[in-house]
Amino acid sequence: MSKQRFIALLVAAAIAISGALYLSAQRNLSRDPHGSALLPALAGELNSVTALSVRRGGAAPVTLHQVAGRWTVAERADYPADVSKVRKLLLALSDAKIIEEKTSNPANFPAIGVEDPSLPGATGAEVVVTVRDGKMTVIVGKAVGAGNFARRDGENTSYSVEPVISFETEPRFWIESRLVDIAAADIQSIQVKPADGPGYTVRRDTAAGGAAPGGAPPSATAPGAAAAAAAAAAAAAAAAGGNFTLEGTPPKRKAADSASLAPSSTAFSGLSADDVSRPEDIDFTKATVATVTLSNGNVITMTGAVKGDKHWVELQSSKDTALNAKFAGRTFEISSYRFDPIFRPLEQLLVPKAPPPGANKSPPTKKPVPATTP
Repeated sequence: MSKQRFIALLVAAAIAISGALYLSAQRNLSRDPHGSALLPALAGELNSVTALSVRRGGAAPVTLHQVAGRWTVAERADYPADVSKVRKLLLALSDAKIIEEKTSNPANFPAIGVEDPSLPGATGAEVVVTVRDGKMTVIVGKAVGAGNFARRDGENTSYSVEPVISFETEPRFWIESRLVDIAAADIQSIQVKPADGPGYTVRRDTAAGGAAPGGAPPSATAPGAAAAAAAAAAAAAAAAGGNFTLEGTPPKRKAADSASLAPSSTAFSGLSADDVSRPEDIDFTKATVATVTLSNGNVITMTGAVKGDKHWVELQSSKDTALNAKFAGRTFEISSYRFDPIFRPLEQLLVPKAPPPGANKSPPTKKPVPATTP
């Protein structure tokens, strides 16, 4: 072998070894996903997302999709969805970065919550994002550190990812919950017609000044508890914007003071729904109707019914067509603590009945019978 040929072979061998080492290093780098996006293509597709579904443990999926350019909840008859929650989940998925690779053994998936989410009892949740060119599916598992375990659909490799990806898997948590927001100062009157018993109207009486109906203005010098009660009554009336009178007081009864008659400052403000249903699913044949007249002339009619431990309302506006379109053909579940101040029974607006004479007297004490000696 000539010297030139020998040198050429050495050079070729060195090049081959260097190439092998480089490819090996590149392969090792590709196996280290730290810092890479869980769903790399999602960031560029956020504006083309048309649907989003979530499900857990074999339950039916919750589907959020765009209808006529607006996000709605399919399982709630396409009632408007809370767009902020949709955006929050999409951004969380887009921002999720891989911290480290975890198990690739399917037998270990249940331990970290990335098993098949269609299985009963599965603890993880499947999220499917529909974009212009297809779908992206990821299984979000249990919490770990500042994030979650996760596994991309169709892959056996699981990861820990950050930041945390959190969301609900029941339709009611995805609805746009806000119903109406009425300030107490805007209320002119509230007429309540219960299914049984007499109705009444609480009406603003701005001409009455600071005096309660049938009484004198509260005194700033009233002693002790009386002063505190008077101050609280005046503050409540002022917050509602004037005094209120009661129409429909039964014979031989007296209306409560103006502060007690005034609507609560929170009764109608920020009223939100816990869920939404169809009117035919709720029995409104024995409903109570509250008609709220506002200072701008708008009239909000609320029809309330109780089914089991849940409280439902239907709403209608005399002027706001956008609200009527939103409320039409739907009934809303609200919390009992919001329901009760809206549909107050008449008895709560009356001075309590005096106890009958002698009702509070203690029974006569029996004298002990002296013992007799045999």
